[in-house]
Amino acid sequence: MEEIFNKKNIKTWSIIGSRATFGLFSLDLVKKEKDIIIVTADVSTSAGLDKFRKNFPNNFVDVGISEQNMIGVATGLTRMNYRVITTTFSPFQTLRCCEQIKVNMGYMKDKITMVGLASGLILGPLGFTHCSIEDIGVLRSIPNLSIISPADSLETAKSILASLNYKDSVYIRLTGGTPNPSIYENDYKFEIGKGIIINRGNKIAIIANGAMVYNCIKASEILKKNNINPTIINMHTVKPLDEHIIIKESKNFDFIFTVEEHNIIGGLGSAVSEAMTKNNIKAKLVRLGIYDNYPKAGSYNHLKKKLNLDAEGISKSILNKIKNVI
Repeated sequence: MEEIFNKKNIKTWSIIGSRATFGLFSLDLVKKEKDIIIVTADVSTSAGLDKFRKNFPNNFVDVGISEQNMIGVATGLTRMNYRVITTTFSPFQTLRCCEQIKVNMGYMKDKITMVGLASGLILGPLGFTHCSIEDIGVLRSIPNLSIISPADSLETAKSILASLNYKDSVYIRLTGGTPNPSIYENDYKFEIGKGIIINRGNKIAIIANGAMVYNCIKASEILKKNNINPTIINMHTVKPLDEHIIIKESKNFDFIFTVEEHNIIGGLGSAVSEAMTKNNIKAKLVRLGIYDNYPKAGSYNHLKKKLNLDAEGISKSILNKIKNVI
């Protein structure tokens, strides 16, 4: 599959965004991996899977708007030795199916790769019935289930491939819009449960995932003008969390900031906090995200700005916190 991760495809995936990348990459994937079946809940167009559906009808099942049934059908297929991907919009893929995920994937250990479309704030104009700021917190407590929040479209493709070959079920949380700015312009080593250092700096560390990684890179450009050069870590896997990189890097900093497009309760910040407590890490942790509330509906850019999750807001929050300390 390495030949698929070329510069031309990486650029295309960035332009079309993570949802369409999922569909396009799946089309390439099924040509080489014949045992893959994708099960959807009436979202073939939204998931960029129309060509997949037309060209590989035997590898595609649409159960209609019946998400809980989608998990049941996927469970049956995986027991027939197919590698199964399920997909619909994030709140319906996770919260609506929570009991089925717990019983079939967690308790019974039936292996499925779930792709949650349009997680975080991207569907802000539709309100918080369609936004997804609870998915990580809910699923993180279910055993035998891993969680990935890819930083860009290339990482979306890498995470799908890795998840299909992983020992446990995996939930892949797609964030951001179109285009989806590239974090990686060339192929790289992706491994579930292994964080990646994007920038090696000093004074503070920023741990982020999903679309927030790019915003943190842009925020670091503002911070550098204030003589702060942060280390930035892409913690694409929330579960299992890379505790090793946290232990190693925290020795160099007084402050660690987590940035996530999710409620600060139960998400990346909570996972990092648990790891720091477990390993007796003394650095001060500051969690940036959505502060346990449902804002009013609005565009993606409006909500990011309002919640201080754009580059300016992130840098401002960090500077305010470390003022007179560093």
